[in-house]
Amino acid sequence: MTEETKNVESGQTAEAPAPAELTINDLNAIKTIIDVASTRGAFRANELEAVGKVFNKLNSFLESVTPKQPEGENAQQPAQTEPKTEQPAQQPAQ
Repeated sequence: MTEETKNVESGQTAEAPAPAELTINDLNAIKTIIDVASTRGAFRANELEAVGKVFNKLNSFLESVTPKQPEGENAQQPAQTEPKTEQPAQQPAQ
């Protein structure tokens, strides 16, 4: 007998797990992580095409769901800067 059947027969109901939440902020964080990882050389050359396709798809989606501001409002808001990424340490010549 399975666990579900035992719970139903005994009158107990199993609570469904809460659905996973993925927000626009999470997707922006993933985009930044991909950008930083590729800048630091975390991907092999043969993986870069697939990573680039996913990055472009994610970027297009984020641009489509992010509300656009009229140009007059851009001057009033302080400019948001991209987080600075650290450059990898130079490897000493061997």
